[in-house]
Amino acid sequence: MNAPTFCAIAVMAKAPRVGEVKTRLVPPLHAEEAAELSRAFLRDTAENLLAAAEQAPITSYIAYSPVGSESVFRSLLPPAIRLLPSRREGLGASLLDAAADLIAAGHEAVCLVNSDSPNLPTATLLAGVNALVPPGHRVVLGPAEDGGYYLIGLKAPHAGLFEAIAWSTPAVLRQTRQRAASLGLDTVLLPTWYDVDDLPSLRRLAAELRDGTGYPAPHTAAFLRRLLAEDGGRRGLAVERRAASSDGR
Repeated sequence: MNAPTFCAIAVMAKAPRVGEVKTRLVPPLHAEEAAELSRAFLRDTAENLLAAAEQAPITSYIAYSPVGSESVFRSLLPPAIRLLPSRREGLGASLLDAAADLIAAGHEAVCLVNSDSPNLPTATLLAGVNALVPPGHRVVLGPAEDGGYYLIGLKAPHAGLFEAIAWSTPAVLRQTRQRAASLGLDTVLLPTWYDVDDLPSLRRLAAELRDGTGYPAPHTAAFLRRLLAEDGGRRGLAVERRAASSDGR
C-alpha cells in the first residue's frame, strides 16, 4: 500500500438497496428507482473525489454501512476508491469512527462528506482540504441549507464534535459550531450547498445538472434524463427551463 496522503476524503454511505435508501422520494419514485438514484449519486460522488485527488494529495474512501455490504459498493465504484466499514450504528458514532480510523491510518487530515450532494463543486472539496493545510487544529464545515452540514474536516478525531448532537435537525450546524468553540477550535465555513432528499431538491438538482451548475454528475444526469423522458409528466418530476448558470466546478 502506498504511503498515506495528506488528506483522506470519505463519503458516508448506506448500501443502496431497494426499500432502504431515498425513502422520502418514494413516492413519486418507485423503490427500485430510488435505489438506482442512490447508486448514481454514489458513483458520481466517488468520481468527484477522484477528480479532486488529481489536484491535491487526497485518498478517496467510501465509509459504508452496514457491515457485510462491501460487495455492493465494490461492484459500483472505481478500484481507486477504498472501502472503510462502519464500526457502530448511528450517524455521530459513524462519523467519529471514520475520522479516528483514517487518522490512525496515517492521514494528517480527514474530510467526511455526505452522499446526497452529487453536484457539489469539485472546487469546494478542494477548498475543504486546503483549509486544513495550515498548522494547528480547526474544524472545516460545509453548511447545508437544511441546517446540517455536507462536509466536516478535521485533523484529529474530536469526540465532542459528534456526541449529543441533535442529528437530522436544523440545529446540527449550530450545535457543531458551538461545540467546536467550547473545544477551542476555530471554524472555517465553506460555501453553502444542499442535500437532495425530497421532490423539490430533486427537481432543483435536475435543473442545475441541465444548466451546468456544479459538478456535472454524469451518472445522475443520465438517470434523471431517462426518468423524465419515461415519466411523461405523470408524477410531477419535470422542471421548468431557466437561464444557465456558470459551471462551478
